[in-house]
Amino acid sequence: MTKNTSSPDELIAFIVEGIENIKGENITLLDLRSIENTVCDYFIICDGNSNTQVNAIVSSIQKNVSKNTHEKPYQIEGTENAEWVLMDYINVVVHVFQKHKREYYSIENLWGDAKITEIESSY
Repeated sequence: MTKNTSSPDELIAFIVEGIENIKGENITLLDLRSIENTVCDYFIICDGNSNTQVNAIVSSIQKNVSKNTHEKPYQIEGTENAEWVLMDYINVVVHVFQKHKREYYSIENLWGDAKITEIESSY
């Protein structure tokens, strides 16, 4: 595990850039800092159209964050079936879904008290 030394804003920017590099869609940032007893400060949620695209997004995030901050995720889960991959950067947790799984689990609704920001894609 690498200690996170970049600011959360920098880390979020590099994660979003990694998502956009592979044309991940519906990028949403949930700010959880005002909610008590959360496991992290931010969720970043996006979706892809296939397990291949989901895994490509995860790989792109890893490469972009590592290249720019030298940080690695503490843990990655879900790459085997790539329907919902979770990347844990300690204070920032990334959820990369296939569209149908994102609609089914509807994380944004579970965390309704969070400040939710839709991120406009730059492509």
